[in-house]
Amino acid sequence: MSKLWGGRFTKETNDLVEEFTASIQFDKAFAEEDIEGSLAHVTMLGECGVLSEEEVTQIQTGLITILNQIKNDTFAYSIADEDIHMNIERALIEEIGTVGGKLHTGRSRNDQIATDMHLYLDRKTKKFIEQIRLVQQAIVNQAEANVQTILPGYTHLQRAQPISFAHHIMAYFWMLERDKCRLQDSLKRISISPLGAGALAGTTFPIERTRTAEILGFMDVYPNSIDAVSDRDFILEFMSIASTIMMHVSRLSEELVLWGSEEFSFVELDDSFCTGSSIMPQKKNPDVPELLRAKTGRVNGNLIGLLTVLKGLPLAYNKDMQEDKEGMLDTVKTLDGTLQLLAPMIDTMVVNKEKMKHSVQTDYSNATDIADYLVNKGSSFRDAHEIIGKIVLYGLEHGLYLLDIDLETYKQFSGLFEKDIFEVLQPKAVMNARSSYGGTSEEQVKQQIEYGKTCLSS
Repeated sequence: MSKLWGGRFTKETNDLVEEFTASIQFDKAFAEEDIEGSLAHVTMLGECGVLSEEEVTQIQTGLITILNQIKNDTFAYSIADEDIHMNIERALIEEIGTVGGKLHTGRSRNDQIATDMHLYLDRKTKKFIEQIRLVQQAIVNQAEANVQTILPGYTHLQRAQPISFAHHIMAYFWMLERDKCRLQDSLKRISISPLGAGALAGTTFPIERTRTAEILGFMDVYPNSIDAVSDRDFILEFMSIASTIMMHVSRLSEELVLWGSEEFSFVELDDSFCTGSSIMPQKKNPDVPELLRAKTGRVNGNLIGLLTVLKGLPLAYNKDMQEDKEGMLDTVKTLDGTLQLLAPMIDTMVVNKEKMKHSVQTDYSNATDIADYLVNKGSSFRDAHEIIGKIVLYGLEHGLYLLDIDLETYKQFSGLFEKDIFEVLQPKAVMNARSSYGGTSEEQVKQQIEYGKTCLSS
């Protein structure tokens, strides 16, 4: 039989079955991790006396030769060898002879692929943590430049209260900070070694699983061999975190699309992150944030797909689990591209300060401060709320904003009004009045930015 596992079989694999069940098309992404795991495994086998020193040296030399071929993109993958493990083992045997077949002593493809994915996700997760830092730094850069920039704050997509643009954009900093913390915490569950668990029950050979874990830099070893080969929680956790990150990115992208429209004109994205129209030459389309918003769906779909695959599986390994890889790899690729684009897009974004300032001067978003003003003068909040509603209605009926109404008219609604009401209603005063911790006043926003910088440096 041509298969490395073909001893028990009397027929060749059906061509359609071979094509349908093969995973080399996508699991070759783990080629370097697979060789890294094999180098650790063979080193341990030599130390434990399972293989001779000469055999270990031969296998190590062969694996390094194959690794160089993979890095130089000269390695020939074959669908007939099904997966990355069999491709490398076949090449190893061809390179160094039958001694290459001893590499698989004391392990199974079940613990081998699990090891590959643990190593792969460990590296990618650490990379994503650093990419998030770059996005956060871009946000801090915009925030520092716009502490005094006043933006209409929204609830229900209706203007609510004047806020600092820095305060608004820093909200995304803290979303990403939580995402970064989730990724950091997930490393504790990613950095666990399944190597040496065998197919499901361990092995009869005198191996040292803690030694391979040490060589590979894992923080721990699975204490249960069945769990070691059947656990995909670490992938689910990563994909769940990725979905949350993409949700946050999508919310920011939605605001960039809105703010960049002529109806808002609050920001302008750099030309390098936009495209034009094939028929309307005046158009500048925010394609990047639109695509980031859309790609959230595929990341969410990958998570749901794997949850569905795993939900009814008996222990231990099942072929169904081959379906854990494509969604994970797609999520990694999507998140990588997203974070690479996001930092420079935010950094190069132009904030239209004058447009924002004009917007807060032509609305009723300072109305709440009349309530605070009247309460401080002795009114109950509920009475003040009713008075404000009547004043706003008066303004709407007469085409006046709150700063346009004269003091005499204000006094008709309440004798508590004095000329200082016009100072209270200034957008900058409204913004700076929110000086409670985490508020939008300049002083609080500056403190928030400094706190953010501390998080970035830790």
